[in-house]
Amino acid sequence: METRELRYFVAVAEELHFGRAARRLGIAQPPLSRAIGQLERRLGVMLLERTSRGVVLTEAGAVLLREGLAALDAVDAAARRTQRAAAGRSSLVLVTKAGASSELLAKLLDAYAAEPGAVTVDVQLCGPGEQERLLRDGRADVALLHRPYDSTVGFDTEELATEGQVAVLPAGHPLTVEARVRTADVADLPGLPMPRWPRPDGTYAEGPGPAVRDHAQLLQLIALGRASAVLPDSVRPLLRDDLAVVPVVDAPRVTTVIAWPPHSRSLALAGLVRTATAL
Repeated sequence: METRELRYFVAVAEELHFGRAARRLGIAQPPLSRAIGQLERRLGVMLLERTSRGVVLTEAGAVLLREGLAALDAVDAAARRTQRAAAGRSSLVLVTKAGASSELLAKLLDAYAAEPGAVTVDVQLCGPGEQERLLRDGRADVALLHRPYDSTVGFDTEELATEGQVAVLPAGHPLTVEARVRTADVADLPGLPMPRWPRPDGTYAEGPGPAVRDHAQLLQLIALGRASAVLPDSVRPLLRDDLAVVPVVDAPRVTTVIAWPPHSRSLALAGLVRTATAL
């Protein structure tokens, strides 16, 4: 398969409409339809079911969409890493979710900076789920990810820390006098709905909770009495006096890992990983 064919198919599979996909790609609809038909004939499978309203992905099409996105990410990553290498920049780009593992990140940067041969580490803070995408598409060299919320499939990883989770509530809320709570206790709080985080495509699921982009926004909403949340215990240093936490006994434990592409041969990256695991 050619990269062009994959990009054509992904556009149709995401739009589920040949006309919208053609406009997105900047081409006419007939050559797009022909290209998809040729791809189906070459693979010997039906990828899309055409209807009067648009198109529907077949099971085979859903597989090619998932695999095709990964392949296109790999192609884009190869181009970006090649361009960065040609630029001669002696640095690493580390991505992490804003507000997550702040204390661990600070210790890691300080410890690595003290190592012989350390290079500059450019830290990029991003929203939930973005660090995985930036690492896959070559805009980052290394990431701090958090299982079970982030996927580490296809990366090399080292575990750095595991922690429990806490309910973050407005200070003075009746539940804050409890020694511990369960997830259901927080999910059912009147007037304090759980937040809605963005999906990978940037959209939000329907629900009563506020749509949030980062921890700073969420914590302010909680302090205002508009939301509650269950977050990793390491959020404590970020909390203001108008917030309180209670351990959540049945919440899944969160493991912070350092992750990088398995084909990386960067000595600087290897040094950063060694420093991280030593901590």
